[in-house]
Amino acid sequence: MIKYLPHHSEILVSSMSCEEVLSRLDHVTRDVDYLSDPLSDHAREHLFNGKISDTSFRLSMVVRRADSFLPLIKGNIESTRAGCIIFLDYRLFPGSSFFMVFWSVVTLIMGMFFLFGEEQPIFAVISFAVGLGNMLFAWSHFKRKVKQSQDIFHKMLSLQKNG
Repeated sequence: MIKYLPHHSEILVSSMSCEEVLSRLDHVTRDVDYLSDPLSDHAREHLFNGKISDTSFRLSMVVRRADSFLPLIKGNIESTRAGCIIFLDYRLFPGSSFFMVFWSVVTLIMGMFFLFGEEQPIFAVISFAVGLGNMLFAWSHFKRKVKQSQDIFHKMLSLQKNG
């Protein structure tokens, strides 16, 4: 079931060093304190919320309102002779994944109940269609949010060095 949840992976090759990539990420990423005001003026300077370590990071786009389909970006950076390789994995947040699995199981059980228990094929088809529609809706909105995150991430990597 997990492999059917919205996800996306990509590998980026950069001529920048690992340190420079991490420095740029650190410059546009705010370490999140969920008890503070997320829309403060200080937060508007940042493109991402998340945590950055020596060779990995976990990020999400800064948003003004809640978004269930916002991807969590998990990244690893490996150094090469000519720069670095950045491995990115986009997935739903754990809470969103839980509800996707929960409602998929509920609609599947309802469909099976209507099909085999009550012998109501119309209701079974409706239940299965709702489950499938939910999954297609999630994938389409997730892909749109991944594209937005990619655009911001790629733009951040292509910035010229600041004096």
